[in-house]
Amino acid sequence: MQAIRCLILALSALLTVGCSSFIHEEGPHLPRNAKWGLLPLVNYSQAPQAGERSEQILLSVLGKEGLHPQRYPQAAQGELPLLDDRQRLDKAMDWARRQGLEYVICGSVEEWQYKNGLDGEPAVGISLQVLRPSSGQVLWSSSGARAGWSRESLSGAAQKVLDELVGELEIE
Repeated sequence: MQAIRCLILALSALLTVGCSSFIHEEGPHLPRNAKWGLLPLVNYSQAPQAGERSEQILLSVLGKEGLHPQRYPQAAQGELPLLDDRQRLDKAMDWARRQGLEYVICGSVEEWQYKNGLDGEPAVGISLQVLRPSSGQVLWSSSGARAGWSRESLSGAAQKVLDELVGELEIE
């Protein structure tokens, strides 16, 4: 009976570990009191507006860590928004330079969906980078993915991924 319990515990731990994947590189210690900005997250997923949804969650995760970045302004009323995310990102980087921001956070959403099947598990994949706008130099980057449980929401899975990614930032 004890052997069965140990086997079940080991399998549970293996399943839990197997649901998430993170890759990151060590970066420099970054000052919390610097001028930070949040640029658009490029949407490579099939879901419309996954980048914008992730940005909203990222803002709250950053706030929890004591970072309150300026956010790239949305299109003015009556102005058509840029549909090409790469153009949006380039325009946002120009904006960050004009604002004199020292660091910006940007990235991409690679996956944002409910998987097919009876359970319909949420699957999220996000990459983040910290750049120096003046030079475009990448100071830190990290990627994470998570397949959640059947009753978990996409935004809940995304928040867990973003919590993990932002937690890796060395902010002083």
